Amino acid sequence: MYEPIRTKSVHTTMAGTASDFPHRSREEELDIQLAGHLAALLAVTDELRALTPSADLDTAAERLTAQVARLRGGRTPLRAAPPAAGDPGALHRRAHALAGRALVVAASRADTAAAILAAERMDAHSDALSEPKELSPAN
Repeated sequence: MYEPIRTKSVHTTMAGTASDFPHRSREEELDIQLAGHLAALLAVTDELRALTPSADLDTAAERLTAQVARLRGGRTPLRAAPPAAGDPGALHRRAHALAGRALVVAASRADTAAAILAAERMDAHSDALSEPKELSPAN
């Protein structure tokens, strides 16, 4: 009743077999994702360092740089000199959210070092948000 299809399907690829193009494993994809989250956290950390310099932020930036370089096969992340302007509270909230995302990915790929670093950064940014603001002498 029906005539069989005699031509190749339009849905087949020109490449032929599936092995003709590179695939990444789940671990490689998670490495890329984790490196991205940590690099974004490093950028926000650098912004905070420009606004409120501290030894804790300097140490965090060094540790974040090392983790991103490890995940990217030794390539260190690009870093810009951010302007010393902005709202520290908003930056701490953004950093807290980025650290949380990094923690989720690090936990899913069982990367203990990155998970510990992300958890420590979450705690540090949470503490910075909960500290009472200093009153100016005019108040």
